[in-house]
Order: sequence, then C-alpha cells, then structure tokens
Amino acid sequence: MGLWADTAGLLFPNTCAGCGQILLMGEKVICLACKHNLPYTNFHKDADNPVAKTFRGRVKVEAATSYLYFRQLGITQRLLHGLKYKGNKEVGVCLGNWMGKALQESEIYNSIDIIVPVPLYKKRENKRGYNQCHMLAQGLSEATNKKVSTTNLLRVQNNQSQTKLERWTRWTNVQEIFKVEQVHEIENKHILLIDDVVTTGATLEACASLLVPFCKVSIATLAIARDF
Repeated sequence: MGLWADTAGLLFPNTCAGCGQILLMGEKVICLACKHNLPYTNFHKDADNPVAKTFRGRVKVEAATSYLYFRQLGITQRLLHGLKYKGNKEVGVCLGNWMGKALQESEIYNSIDIIVPVPLYKKRENKRGYNQCHMLAQGLSEATNKKVSTTNLLRVQNNQSQTKLERWTRWTNVQEIFKVEQVHEIENKHILLIDDVVTTGATLEACASLLVPFCKVSIATLAIARDF
C-alpha cells in the first residue's frame, strides 16, 4: 500500500489549490506560501469590524466576522471557485479548520455551542454533490470540537443567484426560503452561522432573523466581497 501510494504520488502529484504548484512534504491542500499570502482580515479581533457593522440595526447578532478578503482574480476567488465548482471539498475543510483556529483567539467565539452552515436548496446540493458551507463547517468543527447541525435550519425554496442583484432585491430574493426545525435542539444555545461569502448580508440576515427568537447567533464567513 505504501509503495503504491508513493508511486501514485509521483505519477499524480498533489498540487496546491491556490497556485497549482506541487505540494511539498508536510503540505496539504494549500501550500505554505499561499497560506502565508492569504488576505487575512483579522476581523475576529475587532468587535466593531465591517462585517459586524453590516448587520447592525438589521438583526441582533452577538458577533460577526469574515476570515479573508475576496477580490476579483485573487487567491480567495481561486480557492472558492475550486470549492464550489470543481469538487475540491478539501479546500473548504482546510480553510474552515484554519478559520476555526483563528476564531478561538476571540472569547466570544469560544462560547459557541453549535455550528450551522447556511443550507443549499436540496436540488442544487444534489447537483453539486455537497454544500460548500458544510465543508467549511466541518473544518471549523474539527478545530473547535463543536458539533455541526444541518437539520435545524433548512432551505425550503430555491432562489435566484444573488451575484448580480442589488441590495434590496437580494433581501426580497431570500424572504421565506428558509425555515427552522426542531427548535428544542437549539433553544438557548449560541449558534455560529457559517457562509462562504458575505456581500450585502441578505442571506445571513434572513437566516439569523429566523434563529434569534430561539437562540444567540454569531456569524462567520470565509470571505467578505467588498473592499474596505
């Protein structure tokens, strides 16, 4: 088995999801150079960060953060593209793990009880084969030892892609497409709501608005798609 693995590694070497270079011994999914060059926000160290301000006055959240900046043609975009459209689930788990370790530096995120990924519509998830937010949540769970729930927040309707919609249109686009199930499992808990990218925050606001009557909600996304 070891000989076959070594031979397979020579014939089909693992490459970095960020730059495409062959991974060296000890590297996994993303090379050390790309990890070093990721555009970290460090928002989790600032309670008054731009993501938290996005939700202020819209929905009550305990804390909100994004791990990376998203810029067109940047490394974050390449990694997310691989995660969402090329089946590179390991990218999500890896980045979620790193994000989880970073969040542990902040006291507020250490009080999390349950990690809840923003759900995909079932047909879309079946077509992709997985929910990219669940991959991020899985990595977060490995880093924080907090359980992941995919049964309490459900998407009951599909919606138009948010990418090219204006802010108000995005909000109306996500109304009434989510529902909360088995409230007793999350009641009085502290939920960490996970998404891949935050832009206007409409999807996360819709999800959080359904959850906050029953529990505390914090938000963490892999990236923020605006420049500050």
